[in-house]
Amino acid sequence: MDSKNLLVELFVEELPPKALKKLGQAFGDVLLAQLRAQGLADAGSLLTPYASPRRLAAHVTQVAARAADKAVSQKLMPVSVGLDAAGNATPALLKKLAALGADASVVASLKRTMDGKAEALFYESVAPGATLAEGLQKALAEAIAKLPIPKVMSYQLETNCELPGWTSVSFVRPAHGLVALHGDAVVSVTALGLSAGRETHGHRFEAAVDPVVLRNADSYALQLQDEGAVIAGFEARRAEIARQLAEAAVAVGGGAEPIQDEALLDEVTALVERPNVLVCQFEPEFLEVPQECLILTMKANQKYFPLLDAKGRLTHRFLVVSNIRPDDASAVIGGNERVVRPRLADAKFFFDQDRKKTLASRVEALGKVVYHNKLGTQGERVERVRAIAKAIAAELGDATLVTQADQAAQLAKTDLVTDMVGEFPELQGTMGRYYALNDGLPAAVADAIEDHYKPRFAGDELPRGHVGLAVALADKLETLVGMFGIGNLPTGDRDPFALRRHALGVVRMLIERDLPLALSRLVGIAADAMGPLLTQADAQVQLLDFIYDRLAGSLREQGASAQEVDAVLGNRPERLAEVPKRLAAVRAFAQLPEAPALAAANKRIGNILKKSPEAHAHVNPALLPEPAEKGLYQVMQHLLPIADGQFDQGNYTGSLQTLAQLRIPVDAFFDGVMVNAEEADLRLNRLGLLASLHRAMNRVALLERLAA
Repeated sequence: MDSKNLLVELFVEELPPKALKKLGQAFGDVLLAQLRAQGLADAGSLLTPYASPRRLAAHVTQVAARAADKAVSQKLMPVSVGLDAAGNATPALLKKLAALGADASVVASLKRTMDGKAEALFYESVAPGATLAEGLQKALAEAIAKLPIPKVMSYQLETNCELPGWTSVSFVRPAHGLVALHGDAVVSVTALGLSAGRETHGHRFEAAVDPVVLRNADSYALQLQDEGAVIAGFEARRAEIARQLAEAAVAVGGGAEPIQDEALLDEVTALVERPNVLVCQFEPEFLEVPQECLILTMKANQKYFPLLDAKGRLTHRFLVVSNIRPDDASAVIGGNERVVRPRLADAKFFFDQDRKKTLASRVEALGKVVYHNKLGTQGERVERVRAIAKAIAAELGDATLVTQADQAAQLAKTDLVTDMVGEFPELQGTMGRYYALNDGLPAAVADAIEDHYKPRFAGDELPRGHVGLAVALADKLETLVGMFGIGNLPTGDRDPFALRRHALGVVRMLIERDLPLALSRLVGIAADAMGPLLTQADAQVQLLDFIYDRLAGSLREQGASAQEVDAVLGNRPERLAEVPKRLAAVRAFAQLPEAPALAAANKRIGNILKKSPEAHAHVNPALLPEPAEKGLYQVMQHLLPIADGQFDQGNYTGSLQTLAQLRIPVDAFFDGVMVNAEEADLRLNRLGLLASLHRAMNRVALLERLAA
């Protein structure tokens, strides 16, 4: 079989930068999968995807010129239908064979095999393998169809633009070239109105030759780099940019480092074909503006890499990734410095103007900002958050904490009506802290204004102090209870109000800051603050289920087993801060030799008690005639107070290990005692004994859920 390497390239107009990496990988993945499905590539074939601003390409090794022929066995019909009594073909069989391109001459060679309870006729033939041209045509069409295109364009083919009814093509960007090389031979395929050839184009301005005529599939990347001045591989280009950024920072000196931003690096990689990092600077007086503002405008608007000093402070120098390499780069540097200056001047103007008004003077303006059509304005929402924050602060600290939490909650959203946040919404909270400090407010209040949005994402840091925790909890609980209260729940992948993130934020704060707060109490406080706005009667129940479900998912992601999580959360611990300790206790208990038997016994006890609603955790020692039940009772009298004391002290591991000593008397009880005795008083007393045992064994976790 003639096996060579394959190169396919689509040459297009500038692709959307934020989608380029995914487009390049998807194009290659689908192409390879389709070639393998048709037998043209095998498990040993390797894919190298390429993606630059003006091309999507894939290099695949060990691609056959023609797929191997395949033996095909096709069921025709039951023998009783296909052959008459004399063994001759029936008209139905002849018609079926004709449809397959065969005739009566093959009847004698048809295979007869049992198919279920009846014998059937099978036609065995050899299907010729697909040629590379046929297979690649199909694979290319599939790869284009399955591209994760963010938004499709429609355009007309240039060759038909003068004809009536000209052909329209839909693709992410207009395509202008198609390359398909198998070794050094062109594969005759078409796509998007283009016919494959061996010519492509390099850099718009700096290519040594145009077009670049590819010698073979393997020379693609090297020829593009040498003749076309293009680094075709996304990862290779990204690594080159990272190298140049680090090199330029070293040249600046003073321990300077470019800001670390993977998303920005990906986007810049998708914007250039021949990266060239240059050092630029701006006037040092702009550093009077909070560095978050300057960094954001340089990254978001200009795609620059700000330089930080050894202490993480912004310097007046920044790095630009240019797409050209002129002998004299001064014009490029000067142009970028001129472009960034008005951006920084705007930021300074906004900062100076915003500081002319206090945050307190902006509270009234929040009453004109709509939060939700069913939940009122931001001003009304602020009052609800204040009420919740004060209640939480009262449970966490003293009057000073309550006062500061109230002040922070009142001012937390005021930066939304500042010029800076109006221009850069990403700075909400951050600017509030700067303006609060400018107003002379306590540092705890200023920090809380910034921190009340935290955690913003998985792994984000938590609020710094109790003031921030109180306001952050209040803000997230108001959102959660409000949205659940009006029936605005997340569905599938849709979660426009980030309720899942808010729920996980509440969970993280309660657990990681070890807060002595009961979850249902917090939800109740928020519901009281919402008042008549809540229209869903079961909103609090639904929300509690939702939060525990988020917690369960988080614990499983951290490595806990489904059984362990189910056991710990089965009795809904109110203080989420206890959950990690309970989980550790359950894990330690599960390692004990007594654990399986006790878990099974606990499950058995639970099933008995479910059928006996009259049972109460009360025992009369005088009604314990059997030695086994007396023995269990005596051991319980000794161990349960110890286990309960350990539980009350938060020693959950010790509590469960104490209870593990019950295994032998529990086994003896079930071996020697009939629980459902005919005498009602004996039966109720034994059920009371089991109810007392069941209650003690399930305080830490529902041990029955550890049973296999």
